Amino acid sequence: MSHDDFQTEPVRGLPQNLPEGEEILWQGQPSWFVLAIEALSLWWVAGYFVFLFAWRTIGGAATETWVQSATAASFFLVLGAIVCGLLLLVALIQAKATVYTITNRRVAMRIGAALTLTLNLPFKQVQNANLALRKSGHGSIALEMNPEGGVWFSYIMTWPHVRPWKMKHTQPALRCIPDAKRVAGILSEAAQTAVSVPHIEITRVPEMAAQPAE
Repeated sequence: MSHDDFQTEPVRGLPQNLPEGEEILWQGQPSWFVLAIEALSLWWVAGYFVFLFAWRTIGGAATETWVQSATAASFFLVLGAIVCGLLLLVALIQAKATVYTITNRRVAMRIGAALTLTLNLPFKQVQNANLALRKSGHGSIALEMNPEGGVWFSYIMTWPHVRPWKMKHTQPALRCIPDAKRVAGILSEAAQTAVSVPHIEITRVPEMAAQPAE
C-alpha cells in the first residue's frame, strides 16, 4: 500500500487552510535533474572523477600498457558513477518533498526530506527578488528579506532552497523551477498588488461623557 507522508496537509504544500481572501496563484517543484546540476554540482563531481581516471591512466602508462593502465584506473570511473548516482537520488528526493506556493499574499515553501519545514514569506517582508535564468527556461528566484522585519533563516537548515553563498543574510529561493520567467511575473504582480493595498487598523476611541451645559 502506498503511503503519502503529506496526506495530512489540508492544502498541498501548506500546513493550514488558506485564510479568507487568500488564493493560490501558482504551485510547483524544482526540476530534480537541474537541482542536481546546480545545487549538488553534478558535472563538477563527474569531471573530478574523470580527471582522476585520466591522471591515473597517463601516469600508469609509463610502466604499463595503455590498456592495463586504463583498466586499473577504471576504478575511479566506477566510484564516480556511484557518487553521481547518489547525488541524483538526493536531488530526486529533495525535489519530490518540495512544494513552492505563491498566493496573492505570500510565498510558502514546504522543504526538507528528513526534516520538513514550511517557510511563510509575506510579501510585505520581501524587500527584493532576483531571477537567475538558464537557457532551458529553468531558473531560481531568490527572495531578499527585509532585515528589519525580524525574519531570519538558517542557511544550513534551508539549503538547497537558498541563494548560493548568501550566508550572512540568507535569501530563501525557489530553486530550479521550470518556466521561471513566467513564475517570476506572477510573483512580481502579486507582490506589487499586495504591497499597494493599504493596511488599516481600527482603534476604538472611548466615548466622552456628555458635559452638562453651563
